[in-house]
Amino acid sequence: MSRRILIAGNWKMHGLRSDLGFFDALAVHAGKSNAEVLVCPPSTLLSAAAERCAGTAIRLGGQDCHTGATGAHTGDVAAVMLHDAGARYVILGHSERRSDHAESSSLVCAKAGAALSAGLTPIVCVGETREQREAGEAFDIVAAQLGGSLPAATGSGIVIAYEPVWAIGTGLTASASDVARMHAFIRTRLPEPATTRVLYGGSVKPGNAAELMALDDVDGALVGGASLDIDAFASIIATAG
Repeated sequence: MSRRILIAGNWKMHGLRSDLGFFDALAVHAGKSNAEVLVCPPSTLLSAAAERCAGTAIRLGGQDCHTGATGAHTGDVAAVMLHDAGARYVILGHSERRSDHAESSSLVCAKAGAALSAGLTPIVCVGETREQREAGEAFDIVAAQLGGSLPAATGSGIVIAYEPVWAIGTGLTASASDVARMHAFIRTRLPEPATTRVLYGGSVKPGNAAELMALDDVDGALVGGASLDIDAFASIIATAG
């Protein structure tokens, strides 16, 4: 079964209203691509970005959400709020959330359930540290994260992003053979392997995107720093056809 390539940009804690012109330039490239093009800006920009992207092929997403729809949770953002602001996806369980905020897989699972209930597609991130890989634990770690982070009966309404922690923002990238092995392994652990998209993330850039996108079980990319540069991001999108 064919799975549409998804190229997702994670802006992390970057972006001001003065940067919204990025979407005007991106719209040209997204409109010509066979891939689904997604940008996850900070939540402060979602509503303004949604207005800017109306009528274009660009999809928008959030970078995290709370497990509840409402409540006394100062500083948190609910999945329904993201949807209301124009998001249709949300990144969950990114390694920076798991490490900086001590997020467990069970919490990620609860957030994913909230996202699905709000009409969002969760992009659930998994990946091992360098120490875990060198200890031969990479597959066990990823299997445990998948098992703990995915809601029951998830089906194809979810996206997985494999991001080896040691390759995020370091300039290092897993070898094509390492990515191929891990993505094939991840697919064996999914409830609906034929339809669930599995993205690769971890220093994806124009120089390595084509090789990564050519791998059988890679259905796109979760792009960090390169998604902030329109030329670099457009080049990555172009590799998807």
